[in-house]
Amino acid sequence: MPAINKQKKLYIKTYGCQMNVYDSERMADLLKPLGFIITETPEAADMVILNTCHIREKASEKVYSELGRIREYKEERKLNNQNMVIAVAGCTAQAEGEEILKRANYVDVIVGPQSYHRLPQILAEIERKTSSVKGAGRGILEIDFPVESKFDFLPEATDIVGVTSFLSIQEGCDKFCHFCVVPYTRGAEYSRPVQDIYEEACGLVEKGIREITLLGQNVNAYHGTFSNGQEEGWSLGKLIKYLSNIPELQRIRYVTSHPVDVNQDQINAHRDIEKLMPYLHLPIQSGSDRILKLMNRKHTAVYYLEIIEKLRTARPDIAFSSDFIVGYPGETNTDFEDTLKLIENVNFASAYSFKYSPRPGTPASMLDDQVPEEVKTERLMRLQELLFKQQLAFNESLVGKRIPVLFEKTGRHEGQLVGRSPYLQSVYAEASTRLIGKCVEMVITKASQNSLTGAVVIQEKIAV
Repeated sequence: MPAINKQKKLYIKTYGCQMNVYDSERMADLLKPLGFIITETPEAADMVILNTCHIREKASEKVYSELGRIREYKEERKLNNQNMVIAVAGCTAQAEGEEILKRANYVDVIVGPQSYHRLPQILAEIERKTSSVKGAGRGILEIDFPVESKFDFLPEATDIVGVTSFLSIQEGCDKFCHFCVVPYTRGAEYSRPVQDIYEEACGLVEKGIREITLLGQNVNAYHGTFSNGQEEGWSLGKLIKYLSNIPELQRIRYVTSHPVDVNQDQINAHRDIEKLMPYLHLPIQSGSDRILKLMNRKHTAVYYLEIIEKLRTARPDIAFSSDFIVGYPGETNTDFEDTLKLIENVNFASAYSFKYSPRPGTPASMLDDQVPEEVKTERLMRLQELLFKQQLAFNESLVGKRIPVLFEKTGRHEGQLVGRSPYLQSVYAEASTRLIGKCVEMVITKASQNSLTGAVVIQEKIAV
């Protein structure tokens, strides 16, 4: 490992999903023993990491644009005899590593999401390399899927900020949806051992974390063993029940689920475990059975609606979020109308929606029947109008109700706190800072598209 001579600055820019946020935090933890501290600006950074997303074309192009700006900082530092290591991590690095080195030869490191635990060794290799070309990078490419699990090499999280945290329990996906690059960038499904997850959760709680979100590309496909391959048969529902026994852990969430992996254990967890929030992000992508088949989703719209009904029966106050893709190759007006009908049927609390973007190497990118861009745009506007209407209606339905809110931080205004409802909305209230980290009953007094406002119930008693 490189010797620690002085304190060095590390700038990390994260694109994409919650898993990338988690990975960025762990990369910072890995590099901290080498003397790296986080900086909010890249100009004076000794190392810059762009942790990338490859889900949509726009996300990838943003990376190249950002690399151009970072290159200028690197060249300025070189004129002052100062070094800057540029690293591209994440899913774009995994999918387009060689292309990145061709388009941006000043990049020093390309590291995939399963290989970033090797960053300390890579930096040691960089120290042994020299570049004879001004502004050129070292071109180290680490995108092979390693035999070992990166989780076996990650250090304990150190710089914990706030009262909520992500915890990765599963990675990869075996579903091979025809529009998705995740199986190619994150690899096959892997579930961490239960005991490792439990110990990490306990460590987070000891550092003040009160809400944990369990992460996975296909989180409800979790099928871990307890420890060292012993005691098989652990499902997501069983894992959540086990974690709920941690005394000071107040809330549990998980994301992202696949409809075909929803099972009775998961449904029962929502019915039986108070700490599990009544909110489920369950992507469907389309309401058309024909499009779902073209996408290789392995389920129908009716199957999805049956799952929704089972969950609502088990937990009547549960709310749902989803993902939708409009303009998938071959999508007709009838297919799109089927999607709108499904949305009206479910009545979502929130959702994410995007125009289809072909990703290189995926089966969908090779289809001829691409939908014109103007049609995609019009359909997206109609779909989002309906989703936003449902989101506002759901938020307004909470006005006058009492709900528990976990306060996370101070707000922008004096005397204001910001927390999260069970349904993930931001909730604003005038309250004492003594309530940060506490789950407090509130009466909701006002609702907007993306947030709630409320008043604390019997603040004096709760704040003791």
